[in-house]
Amino acid sequence: MSEKQKLLEIQNLKQHFKTGKHSVVKAVDGLTFDIYKGETFGLVGESGCGKSTTGRTIIRLYDATDGEVYFNGENVHGKKDRAELKKFNREMQMIFQDPYASLNPRMKVLDIIAEGMDIHGLAENEKQRKARVQELLETVGLNKEHANRYPHEFSGGQRQRIGIARALAVDPSFIIADEPISALDVSIQAQVVNLLKKLQREHNLTYLFIAHDLSMVKYISDRIGVMYFGKMVELADADDLYKHPIHPYTQSLLSAIPLPDPDYERSRERFTYDPNDHDTSEQPEFREVRPGHWVSCTTKEFEHYKKEHGVTV
Repeated sequence: MSEKQKLLEIQNLKQHFKTGKHSVVKAVDGLTFDIYKGETFGLVGESGCGKSTTGRTIIRLYDATDGEVYFNGENVHGKKDRAELKKFNREMQMIFQDPYASLNPRMKVLDIIAEGMDIHGLAENEKQRKARVQELLETVGLNKEHANRYPHEFSGGQRQRIGIARALAVDPSFIIADEPISALDVSIQAQVVNLLKKLQREHNLTYLFIAHDLSMVKYISDRIGVMYFGKMVELADADDLYKHPIHPYTQSLLSAIPLPDPDYERSRERFTYDPNDHDTSEQPEFREVRPGHWVSCTTKEFEHYKKEHGVTV
């Protein structure tokens, strides 16, 4: 993408939770990265690394412990009046992980999808409201007749499509997709990802796509950030990250991806990451090892990575 325009800027974001009188869990501990307009930024890592907490803090479901989040140049966590919050909530939407728990079982699909429209006054009358919901249902690959049904009448994949329609209903510019395919059958996952890509092209959307399935993240993402225990350890273009993983944790994640090749699988060498093997002489910093390829490392590791990967920055 030429002339990249920053849509989201995250600076030293922290989200700490007190778990006892003197105990604190550092779920997110100093993240800094940007997301550009029109791109899909993939955020990956093992369960418990802080990916979902990052998404929920960005969208202000949690108040940040420290750091700044800027959306279109405005501080997300700054003081906002009701009108400003309403505008922000329309611009940024979220697709949740569990399509079963994220839809109110007592509401018809029509009212679930139209809820945001009602809040923001986007339909002038009942006829326009119904027509818009039916249009959204067809946009996500469902039938307009589905509007009068309840969530329990749908499969998991269909429910996630309803969740996507609900997010689209207020015409957002940025969507956080929080593990949107992890609860779905493998056969349905690709369909949902292809739908998200199609909608991105048609509606000029920007995504933060959170997942632990690296192969699927590569398929949908322009750039990928790898998280480990609340910190970003590597960030690069999707292809570069896969072809030239630098941080040992990223290498371990990629080495665990199975391929449909029995001969390869029998001889595949799995790499195990041990954080104790790292240089502990100084605190690691985020450094640009290759153009656009950032890695958390010490000065000594940085020199080693530059030499090993043959690029002088």
